[in-house]
Amino acid sequence: MERFVVCKATELMPGERKIVQVGGRSIGVFNANGEYYALRNSCPHQGAPLCVGRLTGTTLPSMPGSHRYGREGEILACPWHGWEFDVTTGKSLFNPHQCLVKKYDVAVEPLEESLETFPVSVEEEHVVLYA
Repeated sequence: MERFVVCKATELMPGERKIVQVGGRSIGVFNANGEYYALRNSCPHQGAPLCVGRLTGTTLPSMPGSHRYGREGEILACPWHGWEFDVTTGKSLFNPHQCLVKKYDVAVEPLEESLETFPVSVEEEHVVLYA
């Protein structure tokens, strides 16, 4: 599994997303309530750019006659046909066992300060770089 740095954690605030190209694939990275998730940017229905869709919540189980709304910022609606997916799992709200979007692992890692160095030598008064 390859590692790709997307951005600094401070550049992706809760409720925001960043769409990146990784190995020829378009992937949306989301900050949903302080947790980071990544999904393939393609709706399984007809291939719409899923990750540009509306990020909302959904109704929750409740007693008859009352409506509870929750999971704000965790439900992604396809921009073409409104199919809804759980950003945290990639599963469809309608049919979670058969309709899903590829999910990728995301981690927040400390910044590694590193400099790229190359061996250098002097040969007959010429400086040579080995890259």
